[in-house]
Amino acid sequence: MTQKNTKPATTEEILKNAFVAAVAVADPQIIVPQYLAKIFPVGQEPTGRCLVVGAGKASASMASALEAYAKIHWPQVKLEGVVLTRYGHSSPTSHIRIVEAGHPVPDQAGMDGAKEVLSLAKQLQTGDVLIALVSGGGSSLLTLPQEGISIDDIRKTTEALLRSGAPIEEMNVVRKHLSAILGGNLARVAIAHGARVEAFLISDVTGDSPADIASGPCAADYSTYLDALNILEKYQLDAKAIPVSVLNHLKQGLAGDIPETLKDADLINAQVANHVIATAYKSLEAAAEYVRTQGYESLVLGDTITGEAQDVGSEQAALARNHLANGIEKPLALISGGECTVTIPIGLKGRGGRCSEFLLSLFAASEGFPNLAALAADTDGIDGSEKNAGAWFSAEIRKDSELKGLNPETFLAAHDCYGFFAELGALVETGPTLTNVNDFRIILLDK
Repeated sequence: MTQKNTKPATTEEILKNAFVAAVAVADPQIIVPQYLAKIFPVGQEPTGRCLVVGAGKASASMASALEAYAKIHWPQVKLEGVVLTRYGHSSPTSHIRIVEAGHPVPDQAGMDGAKEVLSLAKQLQTGDVLIALVSGGGSSLLTLPQEGISIDDIRKTTEALLRSGAPIEEMNVVRKHLSAILGGNLARVAIAHGARVEAFLISDVTGDSPADIASGPCAADYSTYLDALNILEKYQLDAKAIPVSVLNHLKQGLAGDIPETLKDADLINAQVANHVIATAYKSLEAAAEYVRTQGYESLVLGDTITGEAQDVGSEQAALARNHLANGIEKPLALISGGECTVTIPIGLKGRGGRCSEFLLSLFAASEGFPNLAALAADTDGIDGSEKNAGAWFSAEIRKDSELKGLNPETFLAAHDCYGFFAELGALVETGPTLTNVNDFRIILLDK
C-alpha cells in the first residue's frame, strides 16, 4: 500500500494556523459549557429566577453557548436577560436578547441596552441568580453614566483618552468612576436585592484581574476617584478636552459626596464569584503547542508586553536579531501577547491598528533578515480602524515589497500600516471571532 506524502506547511500556513490555535482555545462555545458544569453541578442548578446579562465582544457567543447548555441540562430553568456586543459580533439566541452597540466609542444603543441591564438587575429577589457574561469591550458597551453626565460627555471623554495614548487600564479607571454599572456597581445592585452573582469572564487584559476585565461590573475595584483625576492630569486632559460634568463628578467623588466603586468590604457575606474562563496566556500556550508540531522550539515571552506598538516592534526585532546572532539549533518561534498602544499625532488620521503597526515596525527593523517571518493579530478579529484582524509577512512578502518600491518607514510615519500590508495582500482577515483574549504576536526564526 502506497502512503501519501504529507506536504510540509508553508510559513504562511504555520503563522496563520498558530493564530487559529490561539483563538480556538478561547472559543465560548467550548469553554462556557465546561465552566457551567463546574459551577452548577448536577443537583445544584439554578432554581429561582435566572437572569443573564453581560457585555463584550465575546458576550453574545457566550450567551448562545449558555442557552444551548441550559436547553439540555436545565430544562426547568427559565432564562431571560440582555447582552450587549459590538456591531457585527452577534450570535443566535432564543431567550436572551442581544443588543449590538458602538465600540470603542459608546453610542445611544449601548446606553439604552445598559439601562435595560440595570433595570433587570433591580428586579432580582432573594434566591435569584444573576449570571454575568463579560469579555473585553464591555467597558464601552456598558456605558451608563452616573446622574448628571450625558452619553455625549462619556463619548467625548473616551475619544480624548484614546487620542492621548493612555493604555486601556488607565482609560478604564476613569470610565469606572463615571458609570452606574462598571466598577462592581452591577454586583452591588444584585447584592442589595439578595441575589447570587456568578460572573463568567473572558480576559483581554494583562494580569487577568476581574476588576480590569471590562472594568469589572461584578468585581471589587482597587482604584479611586483620585486615581481617575490623576490619569486625566497625567495626559494633560483639562476642561478643553474633558466635559465639565465629568470633571465635576470626579471632584465630587474625591470629596466623598458620591459613593466609591465597589470595594472588598462590600462583598463580606455576599454571594458573588468571578470566574476567569479564558486568558491570553492560555492562547499563547496553545499556539506554542501547535508550532512545536511543526518542528519549532517555542519561547512564550509573556502576555503582558505593552507600550507604543512601534517601540515594541523594534524591541522584538532586536530580540530576534540576538537569537539569530547567537545561533539557533533548530527553528524558533517567539510568541507574545499584551495590548500595545498607538498614539496618533494631531492632523493624522492613520489606518490600521496596534497589531498591524507593531508588525510594520518589526518589518522595518528586521531588514536584512530574510529568515524571519511574523504575524500579529487581534483575537477578536478586528484590529483598529479597518476590518482586518492584523497582518503577516514572510521572506516572499519582503521581496514583493522591494519589487513594488514600498518603503515601510514612510507608511510608519503616516501610521498607515493597513495600507502597507493591503498593497502586499498580507492582511489577516477573519471577521469577528466572537471571542477576545487580547493581541497575538508570533515571530518565526529559521536557521
